[in-house]
Amino acid sequence: MSSTPRPSSAPACPSALGRGDQTVTGTAAALILSISSRTQTRRKPRRPLPQNVVATSPLRPFVLADERLCEWSTPYGERYRQHVSSVIPAAASAKIFTLIMTSFEPRTRKNYGAGLLRFTQFCDLMNIPETLRMPTPEPIIAAFVAHYAGSVRHGTITSWLSGLAAWHAMNGARWNSDKMLTYVKKGAQKIEPPPLPKRPPVTLEHMHALFSGLKLTDTFDAAVFAVSCSAFWGCRRLGELTIPSSGALDPRLHVTSGVDVGVRTLPSGTRYAVFQIPWTKTTKHAGAKIILTGNPDPSDPVKALLNHRAINRGLPHNAPLFAFETAGTAAGWAPMTRDWLLGRCNEVWSSAGLEPLMGHCFRIGGATELLLRGTHPDIVATQGGWKSKAFLEYWRKIEHILPLFISDSFGQSRVQLLANTMDDYRRRNP
Repeated sequence: MSSTPRPSSAPACPSALGRGDQTVTGTAAALILSISSRTQTRRKPRRPLPQNVVATSPLRPFVLADERLCEWSTPYGERYRQHVSSVIPAAASAKIFTLIMTSFEPRTRKNYGAGLLRFTQFCDLMNIPETLRMPTPEPIIAAFVAHYAGSVRHGTITSWLSGLAAWHAMNGARWNSDKMLTYVKKGAQKIEPPPLPKRPPVTLEHMHALFSGLKLTDTFDAAVFAVSCSAFWGCRRLGELTIPSSGALDPRLHVTSGVDVGVRTLPSGTRYAVFQIPWTKTTKHAGAKIILTGNPDPSDPVKALLNHRAINRGLPHNAPLFAFETAGTAAGWAPMTRDWLLGRCNEVWSSAGLEPLMGHCFRIGGATELLLRGTHPDIVATQGGWKSKAFLEYWRKIEHILPLFISDSFGQSRVQLLANTMDDYRRRNP
């Protein structure tokens, strides 16, 4: 369920939602009205879209995508779980399956759930009996791949199959993958549809629009701007700075307001801020140190972070770092979610005549801006937490969007210098 209401749903009297003279209006006011009923309740699945409907069955309860792996079953799976419960206590059995689910990252569980949905729809369409859905014979798995070949990218099919294999493993079923499936997958890769157009990046124009369009004395907007500047100049993923949904705060994964934020000044007078996040996609629970360097741009990440900390100074230490204060919840604050952040950014960008963008565009845009400013690739890779090979792969994507950054201040000579620098980086990191 999307957590971001449309601007038209804003209340008639938004002033009632403000903190002091910091009135929350527009999209921010609309979303705050719904926060209090969501922060303490379990997420509920929404009515499925027509393309996501499956045949009704007690084996497939109506649950969220990231819960299907555990909640959807088959006659084989039911018998297996009964067997497990017969040899060990129920509490021990439940803990096993909980730990298995915990081993997958939230987005992985969601992607695997999507694959299980498509497989179930395929089986319904082909009238595959429940008894053949697990363990699934290899010809049925191959037919599933062939059904989507030519219309779905190879990476998506691979993810779906990984999810099905995990689903089988959880239920003690053999995953029948042999040469037939190998050849079918190779064939599907050769006829896969072309990739989607490259996502445009966030540019300085977008950042300046946020600076002008957000009310930085407002608790919500101050948090939006701080996250945006941190993600852009820090080349970070939004998932490292925001919360997936309003009730999903996990201190093991999400940085909290009680984190030590050190602000220091170099001999040159440049300020920088440092804080530790507990988890990243690549380092897992080793986390990472975020270093934000100040600059003379209106989107200076250090100023944005300090402004957020001052405007939202009443946040408790256990709240997310980029939460915001609001009278719309019993706690007096709400976490900044990815959807709310992007909803507000896109509202500002649309008003400024800019196209809406996705969250990953901050990371792409920030890295490209730093490279064009002459920042050494090793520094940019470290800033964004990339390993050398991953950063080179990222560079291949960036090459396609460089023209979007080139203006009078960045001539062809700068682009050529950057290309030469990256060639040298590539030679040093074969």
